[in-house]
Amino acid sequence: MIARPIWTDRMASSWRKAPIVWLAGPRRTGKTVIGQSLAEAEFLNCDLPSVAERLRDPETFYRGLQKPAVVFDEVHQLIDPSRLLKIGADQFPGLKILATSSSTLAATRKFRDSLTGRKRVVSLTPVLHEELPAFGINDVRTRLLRGGLPPMLLVKRLDSEFFSEWQDSYFARDVQELFNVEKRAGFLRVFELLLRQSGGMLDVTKLSKESQISRPTVTNWLEVYQTTQVVHLLRPFSGGGQREIVAQPKAYGFDTGLVCHARGWDTLRPDDCGVLWEHLVLDAIIASGTDRVHFWRDKQQREVDFVVPRGREAVDAIECKWNPSAFEPRGLKAFRELYPKGWNYVVSPLNGPGYERMEGRLKLSFMSPHELRLKLTG
Repeated sequence: MIARPIWTDRMASSWRKAPIVWLAGPRRTGKTVIGQSLAEAEFLNCDLPSVAERLRDPETFYRGLQKPAVVFDEVHQLIDPSRLLKIGADQFPGLKILATSSSTLAATRKFRDSLTGRKRVVSLTPVLHEELPAFGINDVRTRLLRGGLPPMLLVKRLDSEFFSEWQDSYFARDVQELFNVEKRAGFLRVFELLLRQSGGMLDVTKLSKESQISRPTVTNWLEVYQTTQVVHLLRPFSGGGQREIVAQPKAYGFDTGLVCHARGWDTLRPDDCGVLWEHLVLDAIIASGTDRVHFWRDKQQREVDFVVPRGREAVDAIECKWNPSAFEPRGLKAFRELYPKGWNYVVSPLNGPGYERMEGRLKLSFMSPHELRLKLTG
């Protein structure tokens, strides 16, 4: 079992604020293994009928616990999971509860209570850039091509069948069961098109035409992809300027391995690494707990990869660069003319510690995704 202290630390921090931690993340990202790694917690697989029977009387169950924490893995499989979690949080103070699911709490109508004030959400990403040494990965290009799902990283060679099986399981367990989507082929076709254009601007009308699925249906399915966290939609950042893009979002698939699989890539060229690297930087931002991530673009095609508002006036700009020596600050300079307050981060796969550089009046901080996560967490 490979330790993932970034996530257990996030959970410990969340438990200091609320009794329930909701660990959400797409299928096969490692939620179950993280739950099993908690030595002081009783682990229950809610897929099992015997576990469901044991939890029919929540009060009796909680009174019988011998450990200070409990893990409900795949909690959405239970008939009334919100009642179980609410009783634990309200009637058994001091108990730490971890609930895992492949989607957000709002994914299922079984949750009649939003557990407001009782929970904190931790969104689990695929394996982060800084976690690669623990998985025996020395070349980040391996992570870009294979993706960050632990089972795929731990095999000796790329297995394209893994991704096809993952999509089958995703639809059957996370989509059909929770959302009653019937058009399997169409749903997965739209998902594949999103993966192919991952990192680009999202045109729903064009997506509808290419997939031959009606625009209202595509719009509804986009909500499902987001709720199950397999697609991240980033809205443009705008202060109301007439030259800024204000409506059209960007779409990112959650895993670079699935992106490469959808594009038919079994090897990577240098040009491929740049857009895939953006995905790893986005993972680091999500892992920091940042809940507002945007991008910026104007009508002259000047762009900043990621924008994170900080406070009422400051906004941090994050640029992703596979090769830091080739960074060109045209977009960043245009952005800072409109929004002068905030940090300027350039995130690259550095071999050593981060450094700073002046570009005119701009102070640039070059760093790794690990350093960026710590900056945003701090």
